[in-house]
Amino acid sequence: MFAPLALAPANDLRTGAGTPGPAYWQQQADYDIQVTLDPAAHRVTGREIITYTNNSPDQLSFLWVQLDQNMYASNSRAAVINAFGGRGARLEGGYTLERVAIVQDGQRVTPHYIVTDTRMRIDLDRPLAPQGGVVSLEIDWSFVVPERGGRMGRLETGDGWLYTIAQWNPRMAVYDDGDGWNTMPYLGSGEFYLEYGSFDVAITVPRDFIVVATGELQNPGDVLTREQRQRLDRARRSSERVYLVSSEEVGNPTTRPSGRGPLTWRYHADNVRDFSWAASRSFIWDAAAWENVLIMSAYPKEGLGDEENPGWERSTEYSLHTIEYYSTEWFRYPYPVAINVAGPVGGMEYPMIVFCSYRARGQGLFGVTDHELGHNWFPMIVGNDERRYAWMDEGFDTFINHYSNLAFYGDESSRRSRTNPAGIARGMQAPNADLPIMTYPDHMQGRSLGFLAYAKPGAGLVLLRDVVLGPERFDPAFRKYIADWAFKHPTPADFFRAIEDGVGEDLSWFWRGWFYSTEVLDQAVDSVTAGSAGSRVFLSNRAGLVMPAEVELTFADGATERHALPVEVWIGRDAYTLTVPGERVVQCATVDPKARLPDVDRSNNGCGFAQD
Repeated sequence: MFAPLALAPANDLRTGAGTPGPAYWQQQADYDIQVTLDPAAHRVTGREIITYTNNSPDQLSFLWVQLDQNMYASNSRAAVINAFGGRGARLEGGYTLERVAIVQDGQRVTPHYIVTDTRMRIDLDRPLAPQGGVVSLEIDWSFVVPERGGRMGRLETGDGWLYTIAQWNPRMAVYDDGDGWNTMPYLGSGEFYLEYGSFDVAITVPRDFIVVATGELQNPGDVLTREQRQRLDRARRSSERVYLVSSEEVGNPTTRPSGRGPLTWRYHADNVRDFSWAASRSFIWDAAAWENVLIMSAYPKEGLGDEENPGWERSTEYSLHTIEYYSTEWFRYPYPVAINVAGPVGGMEYPMIVFCSYRARGQGLFGVTDHELGHNWFPMIVGNDERRYAWMDEGFDTFINHYSNLAFYGDESSRRSRTNPAGIARGMQAPNADLPIMTYPDHMQGRSLGFLAYAKPGAGLVLLRDVVLGPERFDPAFRKYIADWAFKHPTPADFFRAIEDGVGEDLSWFWRGWFYSTEVLDQAVDSVTAGSAGSRVFLSNRAGLVMPAEVELTFADGATERHALPVEVWIGRDAYTLTVPGERVVQCATVDPKARLPDVDRSNNGCGFAQD
């Protein structure tokens, strides 16, 4: 466990201190999209222009584009393996590509391209120049919104259909310094790895629909009534909820601008890696603000709760807490809006907008809201590769959720169970924990993903912060990691190095044991002896995982004393003797007396041993 961890060599791109180096680069993808929603056919039809900038030192002869909607085709890999979102006969098609064109050096051509499941390779007639070469892709497409799409879909409410739209437009695959083109297929469990850029999106819907989306609304005068614009201005100055559309107003024609025909909602977002939106005539819509961030909720009447079991009427309150708490604790929220949408999706995150279940209530609704909005920090701000390393967004998010839930609910927090040491110890012995955290998410079966991507890495970071290092060392290092990698693409090695550099420790034993292995922890007190020269406490580490040890001694006179032993006591051995000099007799000893470690067998943790 204590051998140096073998990481990719540091260089001018990624330094030994875990920071982006002076030669660091990443690509940029900017999107201009016009899209129409047809509720009668549940069809989304779009035209987009992707402006792709090659900032790499490499000449590119072809491009890769992600076609995530193809997961819903009946013959997709996800459907065949029945992955998350692969729903057999309920799948409704994937993309229909109407046109693909390339504009390069002022010339528009129809390129040769090939579609393989959820990916499309586009060959270039002329290679794209390195360090600033620009090419535009023009793609016309359509797809049917699945009713049960896992991370997106549609829901029929009493006031009409509600659509939560994500993974909806062809998006550029990432080209990076580690893997070149990142072309892992979308199978359902592994989420997304995306380039940063700007989005200009025009969304055309029936006149009676409300649309909320990533970014800022550019044409409120076209799509909102005068009263709604006034309410929106009031919400921007209020920490209390302001209704833009109340439950009594849902479906009332006066809530929509006068006239006939569809309306086009225009949104703009800068420095984001994705764009999602939701639309419905059933939305109750409310808003408030925190330090110039407009925080909104959109939900159908089916999302309302009652006094004993509050529902979506408290969503904006919960969202305000989340945005303020993480901004204060870790990194200032950089975007102008944050939106929580109730619908068919249990919980899913996108820049500035998240989808949560309309059925969620009470602490369940708070928990999913806090978790999904927390993803704005990981992976929306810190843009890690979710296809390979789900723990770098789900685990980090579970970690920060732990403290946010405590801040909101205190001892009444139910969400703490996800990082509870006893629960983690049980989970580490379960059949679904027979893989290391570093396993790719699409390779995790059954319940493995929930434990290995969320609970275990989240609990590990709580353990690292609160037990191994202390907040005074961990927190500044973690904040610096976020700031250094904001809007960039870190790897696990970058994170490990950043924390070690900030806290001044070689943590190879921790990363190897917790993230790369399936070892468990079992610290034990084997015996206690007392003699004329003092007492001796015989400790052992009976399993493969190592951790610092805290030992509480109880003396014959009833006094107690605690000893903190560094993790190095286990270097090269699985037994250690704690010598307690003096005339006082140690009557019993307990290792990990506050039960802060995920010890798999607490029956051997001490006390009750016979004295010599």
